[in-house]
Amino acid sequence: MPFDAQADAAHRSAPQRASANRAIAAWLLAVAAMVWVMVALGGATRLTGSGLSIMEWAPLSGALPPLSEAEWRRLYALYQTIPQYALVNQGFGIEGFKEIFWLEWAHRLWGRVIGLAYALPLAWFWLRGRIPAGLKPRLLLLLLLGGMQGAVGWFMVASGFEADRTAVSPYRLVMHLSLALGLYAALLWTGLTLLRGAPRPLPATAGTVRRQAKAAAWLVVAAMLAGGFVAGIRAGFDYNSFPLMDGRVVPDGYWRLEPAWRNLTLNIPAVQFNHRLLATLATLAALGAAIAGWRRLPPGAARKACLGLGAAVCLQYALGVATLLMVVPVWLGTLHQACAVLVLTAALVALHCLRDTRSAA
Repeated sequence: MPFDAQADAAHRSAPQRASANRAIAAWLLAVAAMVWVMVALGGATRLTGSGLSIMEWAPLSGALPPLSEAEWRRLYALYQTIPQYALVNQGFGIEGFKEIFWLEWAHRLWGRVIGLAYALPLAWFWLRGRIPAGLKPRLLLLLLLGGMQGAVGWFMVASGFEADRTAVSPYRLVMHLSLALGLYAALLWTGLTLLRGAPRPLPATAGTVRRQAKAAAWLVVAAMLAGGFVAGIRAGFDYNSFPLMDGRVVPDGYWRLEPAWRNLTLNIPAVQFNHRLLATLATLAALGAAIAGWRRLPPGAARKACLGLGAAVCLQYALGVATLLMVVPVWLGTLHQACAVLVLTAALVALHCLRDTRSAA
């Protein structure tokens, strides 16, 4: 859904258009930052087992926490009916329940705040006539996808109430994560386009750097989705050594599930190995993009963005290894998930700086 950030209604002056674009960009980037926080909160919720503590989907009334002891006991009684309570938290009492409840409640409340932070300014900019016509369909689509994210979140949570399950479905978890990252990417890219406008001319050698950065970006996305399955089946709590897995490069039991495709999503050794492999390939590709940018680009935003991509991926790789060796402490696992968004940000900024003037036109 392309749009030209510099083209607007003819009756408006160039300074007015530029001012409107900057204001809309600041709003979109602020919402993107809120989505980043949401992803980190989601990681903490998952690692603490808090995500199943609220068994009702109440988009409006759920914004208020329990206001009486009777309401606390009602919610606790509901929680006692699911397998997670019986198999993991049995007997931890209402005070223990409150500890996991508050984190999940904060996670859901933050989602509602993001919705308001997007919808209200959108209506204001729209009614004031400050949104470029070509941008309106994209902003409406993002509003729709944001609403869908809430429904997908509940779809994911509901899977954790099924018999003999103490966590949500890894498939639904990856679906929820993918949509969040897609929304973040769209918000960031749109905001950057409004701020930076048309692509800056780059030397002919930029084509090689662009291809390298694209390869790194796709590998980063693949590693992040593979990490979603690691989180979904708690694969990070096994094979806590590096670089070998139980003394082997490829762990024993990689293909132990039938049919074979299930190993890619449900088999702990295979899922963790795949995440390690993709993360390693993404790191090598990002370092390649950084080196290519340093050698082939003149000083400026594009070169800095390539170097930033290399640095961000190396930081994330180090955090991933530390998380594994320390057997996934909550704080470090949350930081690792938050840093994944930093890597995605660096990849998108690099690609944005490396845009081809011909394809953009």
